Amino acid sequence: MNPMIETLLNHRSIRAFKPEALPQATIDQLMEVALRTATSNGLQTSSILIIQDQVLKNKIALLANQSYIERIPLLLIFVADQYRNHEIAQAKGVDASHLGDMDRFFQAFTDTCIQAQNVVNAAEALGLGTFYIGSIQNDPSQMIELLHLPLYTLPIVGLGIGIPDQAPQLKPRLGQELRVFTNTYPSYPDILAQLKVYDEAMTNYYDMRNVNARVDSFSDQVAFKSQQRHALRADILKVMKAQGFKVD
Repeated sequence: MNPMIETLLNHRSIRAFKPEALPQATIDQLMEVALRTATSNGLQTSSILIIQDQVLKNKIALLANQSYIERIPLLLIFVADQYRNHEIAQAKGVDASHLGDMDRFFQAFTDTCIQAQNVVNAAEALGLGTFYIGSIQNDPSQMIELLHLPLYTLPIVGLGIGIPDQAPQLKPRLGQELRVFTNTYPSYPDILAQLKVYDEAMTNYYDMRNVNARVDSFSDQVAFKSQQRHALRADILKVMKAQGFKVD
């Protein structure tokens, strides 16, 4: 099998790393991959914060409610960034207020997500472990304050990278019949019946965050998590508006 394809097919989240810091040459290589990532219209509307200050890392871990963030050898925060282009346009004497509209936000959001995934692919190709940190959105206003982010920016996702110190089981995924369609989106006449085999596979999966207990079936997880509401995360539109994005 092609080595790159094999690496992608064996992706798993790593949350325990060896304490060694990554060589600066490795970090530089990952950042070069990030900068070469595809970007809409060539406008490069994403940025990366490398979190080196341990006090700041501890605060992020507390905000995300994930203590192991404190021990990540390389912690990155990926930011949707229309601020830089706003400043460039203003310096050129152009009214750039439209850079806060939703079209431009989604442009920056997409740039940021693609860039983060490219860094994950590169890191895993080097034999490193990675895991995404969506919980940096637990309190987006506080995260913005911690990172001193200007208008027209928004933190999208965190990423931990390091030398793996665990080998988790490969997590089952839904099959193509439930996620890959031709031409049109299908209906689900009996979705639970279609999920039966996958639900069984998930109940035999051990999550490394709780190695002594199997996880719930996928359908039970969906039902449970669909009822949850994180008040601060749910108010992200208010935060975006405060950051200059036109969400009305």
